[in-house]
Amino acid sequence: MKVEENLYYAQLFDIYRGLLTKLQQQALESFLDENLTLSEIAENEGVSRQAVKDSIDKALSKLVSLEEKVGFYKRLKKLESDIENLKNKKGED
Repeated sequence: MKVEENLYYAQLFDIYRGLLTKLQQQALESFLDENLTLSEIAENEGVSRQAVKDSIDKALSKLVSLEEKVGFYKRLKKLESDIENLKNKKGED
């Protein structure tokens, strides 16, 4: 996973974490925040690597789906851009 992609998913995870199952939360936290491999997560949780991969894939898919429906991340980025533009404009005056 690319750094930009990882950052995007981590930000979605911060926003929508509470809408995932506990298992999905644990798997994504280990994968995104702690940067553990699928094998490391599987060993820590006592499950198969495939089970971890499936859980992470479903969780990431759910995060993207939630963002498409709700759009909090998009709105946050728009607000950040607007604030930056206002700061730049104020600096020009």
